[in-house]
Amino acid sequence: MESKKTPSGYAAEAKRREDRLKAALKANMGRRKAQAKARASDTKGTEAESAGKE
Repeated sequence: MESKKTPSGYAAEAKRREDRLKAALKANMGRRKAQAKARASDTKGTEAESAGKE
């Protein structure tokens, strides 16, 4: 048996997909922001240490 989707079924599926992608994008941006922050603080610490050694 085939399950036929109504136009409202397609809209609901599209909405769920959009919500899922939006949540994934938000999580990805959060991870990237945290990585950038960690790299920036790591770089600052390394520069301060190397400046003191000269």
